Amino acid sequence: MVKKDAYAALRIAAFRDFQLSRFMLTFAVQMAETIIAWKIYELTHDKLALGLLGLSEALPFIVTSIYGGHAADLFNRYKIARRTILGIAICFSLIGIILSGEATLFKLYGPLPIYIIIGISGIIRGFMAPSYQSIFPQLIPRELYSNAATWGSNTWQTAAVLGPALGGIIYGLTNVEFAFSLAVVLMVISFFVFLRVPIQETPPKEKVETLYQSLTAGLRFVFNKQEMLSAISLDLFAVLFGGAVALLPVFAHDILYVGPEGLGILRASPFLGSVVMGFFLAHNSPTQNAGKNLLIAVTGFGLATIGFALSESFALSFSMLFLTGAFDNVSVVIRQTILQTMTPDSMRGRVSAVNQIFIASSNEIGAFESGLAAKLMGTVPSVIFGGCMTLLVVTGTFVLAPKMRKLKM
Repeated sequence: MVKKDAYAALRIAAFRDFQLSRFMLTFAVQMAETIIAWKIYELTHDKLALGLLGLSEALPFIVTSIYGGHAADLFNRYKIARRTILGIAICFSLIGIILSGEATLFKLYGPLPIYIIIGISGIIRGFMAPSYQSIFPQLIPRELYSNAATWGSNTWQTAAVLGPALGGIIYGLTNVEFAFSLAVVLMVISFFVFLRVPIQETPPKEKVETLYQSLTAGLRFVFNKQEMLSAISLDLFAVLFGGAVALLPVFAHDILYVGPEGLGILRASPFLGSVVMGFFLAHNSPTQNAGKNLLIAVTGFGLATIGFALSESFALSFSMLFLTGAFDNVSVVIRQTILQTMTPDSMRGRVSAVNQIFIASSNEIGAFESGLAAKLMGTVPSVIFGGCMTLLVVTGTFVLAPKMRKLKM
């Protein structure tokens, strides 16, 4: 039996450059978002204000993504990705200005200007996400999709570990101006690294479609594939109800008393878990029994979320968040492999857009749900409720989606 090369995708120069650019952009965005969340809670002490951060990005993203997927399949994906990187850098530069110094602009106008800019960044990401997801399969042979999905997840998760952790530490040791300037500089560097990725032609469409047919093709494709629909739906509802990241400023400030540095470490914890799991998955692919492994992983995610909610110890809270990230990465790798394997080249943008809508709904709208539930139920009960709902979703998927349950790849 020939041993598989766990680093096969990384040996391709174009894939490495693509992931390096993505790493730097993700690092910078995560760093900036950690500071934004802390500052808004520090200035408002309003849990719902944290939830509105996610909602202000998610709604524009969802509205834009369907057309963003259409654009990724019609126009050059590389040019779209380049322009969106610069757009994101401009948005975070403006937010840095609003929060700089004594946050005078924030005190005058409240969080509304930040919500508006975050909304604009959501529109930009609506074009960015389908383009990014459509590019990487063009850089590698089909037999490496699972390996590339693992390393792609590792890249994102590593950046998401370092971004919040260093963002909180840098902000705690310096100030908003320095931290945001560093984040924007990294975004600009990401743009120049991306220029090294060789441009590939956009695959021709397989048939002539009207604009409406093209815009809805991704939805029709996903909803006709039970395995694909089940995988992304499971992730949607699990993170929608079970995600506690939006409330971390509350836990850090009011329950664990650890300050912005502690918040950065807590935000980094699930991503650190993802990185550790990612290296394990690079050598031990979870796709052989994909359906079973996915259900087990989301169950673990729900249980760890409940454990985090009940914790009053920083070390235990860190450990539970670590486990949520580890289990979530199993889900990410399986879902991405299903998407890349089952999707034709000419539809990657539109199918990726549908997937990104599900992700945005789970993450950003989930952040709003977390903030609203915390305001209505209390912080700890709301997170326990979310973890229980995640377990209920797993049970429903097991019963209602037999193709997903039995899926092997």
